[in-house]
Amino acid sequence: MTDIGRIVSETERQWRRAGVPADTIREMRVELESHLREAEREGKSLEAVVGPDLESFAAAWASEQGAGGHSPAPGAPPPRARAAGLTGLALAAVAVVVLALLFGQKVPDEEVEAWRWIWVGAAVVLGVGEMVAPAFFMLPFAIGAAAAAVVAWFNIAVPLQLLVFIVVSILTLVGLQRFMQREEREVAAVVGATRYAGRLATVLQDIDRRAGTGEVRMDSEVWRATTRGDMTIHAGTEVRVVDVDGTRLVVEPAAQ
Repeated sequence: MTDIGRIVSETERQWRRAGVPADTIREMRVELESHLREAEREGKSLEAVVGPDLESFAAAWASEQGAGGHSPAPGAPPPRARAAGLTGLALAAVAVVVLALLFGQKVPDEEVEAWRWIWVGAAVVLGVGEMVAPAFFMLPFAIGAAAAAVVAWFNIAVPLQLLVFIVVSILTLVGLQRFMQREEREVAAVVGATRYAGRLATVLQDIDRRAGTGEVRMDSEVWRATTRGDMTIHAGTEVRVVDVDGTRLVVEPAAQ
């Protein structure tokens, strides 16, 4: 598969994951392939069309088509499945505590009294540490210690307390990591869509939105361009980029 074919196929896969309608995908695919082949003929890098991050490019274009938010990374589950996965992890953590309370071996009060306060203290210290230096690193262990403290207050044996702490901490850590990865992808999508906003360019070919024509030079790159207004922006005019519409820059006269 050629580089163009790979880029188009991967971008199309991202659009499908993002829920873009099939008819819209076909139109977007034709336009993308056209711009990529034009860039190749002119000796420009394909990265000049899609940017350095193909995932962010596809997500930004999908968002502009009303598909919302961002598209998942390759191999990532769709949003509904991802939400179900996080809920499942939370329920699994609760189930571990419930099972420990129902079936765990109970011991005399004096054997676990010290552990109750150890777990409570650990939960407080780790929770405060998370608030002082928020990074979602200590929070899972604070939750695990709190779960172990609950089990300890019901006189469950210490080995099972330790098991509850470990399992709940791991489940919480996995859930938080998935949440953070989703947030990072959303930020990447926004950055991808606005990475050129505010930059200046010079019109090389008259820009007429109704006719669908227009080219601008930004730094050393030549881009297809459009505008949101009905007026024609003539060659030689300095323009400012206000948005990115698929593979086209949306511009307006810089003098405005």
